[in-house]
Amino acid sequence: MTNKVDILAIGVHPDDVELGCGGTIIKHIDLGFSVGVIDLTQGELGTRGSAEIRAKEAANSAKIMKVKFRENLGFEDGFVTPNNKDYQIEIVKRIRKYRPDMVLCNAIDDRHPDHPRAAELVSTACFLSGLKKIETQFEGNTQASFRPKQVLHYIQWKPVNPDFVIDITGYISAKMDVVMAYSSQFFDPNSKEAETPISSKQFIDSVTYRAQDLGRIIGVDYAEGFTSDKCIGLDRLDQLL
Repeated sequence: MTNKVDILAIGVHPDDVELGCGGTIIKHIDLGFSVGVIDLTQGELGTRGSAEIRAKEAANSAKIMKVKFRENLGFEDGFVTPNNKDYQIEIVKRIRKYRPDMVLCNAIDDRHPDHPRAAELVSTACFLSGLKKIETQFEGNTQASFRPKQVLHYIQWKPVNPDFVIDITGYISAKMDVVMAYSSQFFDPNSKEAETPISSKQFIDSVTYRAQDLGRIIGVDYAEGFTSDKCIGLDRLDQLL
């Protein structure tokens, strides 16, 4: 069980998890949780940078976050679809390898079509991973079925109404550090590359003010929002802020 993690964060593009749930990841590692990250594609269709540059940026971000591992599945950027059996099976193999209690993945509705498609793909794979009659092997070993307890979706471009939010007060600076590890993608006044919707100063400022707004609704300085595939259960009322 040495591969097991408490939380597996999955993004269809490198930088998705940093933008959507970077503060939550860093906070939970600080609290003693083990966290791993999987990027489904290399983001090779991105207007700025390249797959090679983004791989280096992702590795740098992983070191800053102190995640247990980060791997890239090499799916085709722009063409990730939820009903692709080959993609489903590759994710099933990782779910069974890492056996996470919780999976964090892309937004259920968003501007980039890869994001909601990846959300459905990962949710489906998490369900399929629990079916014993789907047989998989990984690195020469037959895998046992396994299904995470929770599949949660972070918020990205669109202002999706969260089912709950996580207080990341004290972690916003660290979140912005891992976001800005992707210097090829975000605001750089000296860059000569083409402008994109995420390369403006307005966008990078919006990451902070969205966290402020989500924090405002629960009375804290900063927060990140999530939606859930199923009803969230609490053991005690005092678990609510």
